[in-house]
Amino acid sequence: MNRPYDFTRRLDLAIPAPKLEVDRFELSCGALLLVSRRPGAPITALHVHIRGGFALDPAGKEGTAFLTGALAAEGTSRRTEEEIADLLEPAGGGLSGDSGGVAGAIAGDSWKTLLEVACDVLTSPIYPETKFERQRARLLDRLMVDRDEPRVQGTRLFRKLVYGGHWLGRSEQGQFESVGRIERADLVAHHREHWVASRTVIGVCGDVDPKRVADFLDARLARWPRGEALPVSAPEFPAKAHRYGAFPADRQQVHLYLGHLGIQRADPDYPALVVMDHILGTGPGFTSRISKRLRDDEGLAYSVHAAIHTSAGVLPGLFSATIGTSPKHVERAIRGFVEEIVRIREQPVSARELDLVHRYLTGSFALGFERASRRASYMVYAERHGLPPDHLEHLPRQFLEVDAKAVRRVAQAHLDPDALCLVGSGAVDEARLEAALQSALRGARRKRPAAKLTKTATPRRRASR
Repeated sequence: MNRPYDFTRRLDLAIPAPKLEVDRFELSCGALLLVSRRPGAPITALHVHIRGGFALDPAGKEGTAFLTGALAAEGTSRRTEEEIADLLEPAGGGLSGDSGGVAGAIAGDSWKTLLEVACDVLTSPIYPETKFERQRARLLDRLMVDRDEPRVQGTRLFRKLVYGGHWLGRSEQGQFESVGRIERADLVAHHREHWVASRTVIGVCGDVDPKRVADFLDARLARWPRGEALPVSAPEFPAKAHRYGAFPADRQQVHLYLGHLGIQRADPDYPALVVMDHILGTGPGFTSRISKRLRDDEGLAYSVHAAIHTSAGVLPGLFSATIGTSPKHVERAIRGFVEEIVRIREQPVSARELDLVHRYLTGSFALGFERASRRASYMVYAERHGLPPDHLEHLPRQFLEVDAKAVRRVAQAHLDPDALCLVGSGAVDEARLEAALQSALRGARRKRPAAKLTKTATPRRRASR
């Protein structure tokens, strides 16, 4: 029985929330520095984001930005890779990079060592030829294996169906063919053109004096080229529509990917969508509807998941529902996904479901910010997404204020059964996937109250891989 849910008692309670006090500094080079002092923290963490990432990969040489970041700490104009390790490792430190910048951590009293090395890595990596050849060979080996891996290829095909030709539909690591075309000079050129101060946000968290950190970095990054800011342009994605794709493979499981374009992190519906996701497909301990139905009740898979908030970024993420199941259960899995998506749009969630999610989110949220590395990365994340300085303190209460009406409202606004893309990798083909999805949609529509049948289905459009 779905009894009314009384929020009054819970709203009056003190809710644990992380406090992240941040000092902001504009460095003379043009980079933005964010420092959060945490007295007593045993670790100092660093997170550096450089805007652009693999969106700036040259056409035909996708993977350039990834290798540029991954190799940045393997030798600079001042230190070899071995000398960098000799400095960091005795203090339990490390530094690594990817297409978006670098991150690292070290024992708190050695923070200057970490920042000293990071400044070298940011401004003067030399990309030794032997290191480049070794790393590229490793990446090529991995990509060769991935060419036959159904889960990898299914994920990539699904992103391509949703994002089309936009860079979000590509892999950060590139493809086997594109990485094979990359030369050391491409990394040097990418670093020179795109690793510039005006595109950089630096986050530091630890038992440090923010002003001392700012002075230290200001002195060592003074000559880092400011560069030019990246122009902002509206992204173009394919129109929402049913699209299908298959990656044939002779395997014991079929991996299914169902969903469509998602939301940006700055969407005001984000808190309500977090609650909705936990009820629909991400709840703890297999308590979500999809996990309970497809895993516990029907025994179709051990791992199943559905969410829209987890991939929300500066640009729209994905709503995606995923499962690995037996080829004979493909239709049942797709029907289960569709029926649960439609149900959460059409019927109020129960008081028990809301209570469970509220307890989990308000009880566990602050625990995720115990580590300095999490705090450093989140400072940068919040800056990139334009979140207000005190939003962390308010977010747990925003979760708690989400009621059944709000869940239904955001489900109707952001989940669209008539625009689902569907990919299967394994012993399955597009025709079977299309028939299964259309059958599931017809069945779900027959179960809707007549008054709800007001939306015209988007014309279907097929897409081959």
